[in-house]
Amino acid sequence: MSNPPLVGIIMGSDSDLPTMRDAIAVCEEFGIACEVAIVSAHRTPERMVNYAQTAHQRGIKVIIAGAGGAAHLPGMVASLTPLPVIGVPVSSRHLQGLDSLYSIVQMPAGIPVATVAIGNAKNSGLLAVQILASHNPELLEKVRQYRQNLAQSVLEKQAKLEQLGYKQYLEQM
Repeated sequence: MSNPPLVGIIMGSDSDLPTMRDAIAVCEEFGIACEVAIVSAHRTPERMVNYAQTAHQRGIKVIIAGAGGAAHLPGMVASLTPLPVIGVPVSSRHLQGLDSLYSIVQMPAGIPVATVAIGNAKNSGLLAVQILASHNPELLEKVRQYRQNLAQSVLEKQAKLEQLGYKQYLEQM
């Protein structure tokens, strides 16, 4: 690999990968190398401790941690690393991710975990990019361009809506 990974994307189970792939895709879109790993807080606690405690020594700058159910991974990793941690609550079968959200967002004072919406790994990737961009002017410009493209997309949709009217617009969606 030509560039060392700057973002660590971890998940408690391989079943979280379909959600977490959106964070990976964002890193790829912005040209940021990332490492992806399955690190279970409950089934491989020693691996989790080692990962969290050594990530900064390996050059990782931000960790994105996705977890479902009890969702202890983001908080436990945050308690073990000096790096910023972004938690992604993964939707669960029985509680639709509310259990994950509450487990991640309700961290005690002193151990923060930035938390995105349930299943919104894309925003976790974008937040990681913005954190990195705060010290990288070239990356900051890419973020600005990304935002301009979002705004342009909305304006184009509005123009199409005005041209077609809402019924025809809906038919084309």
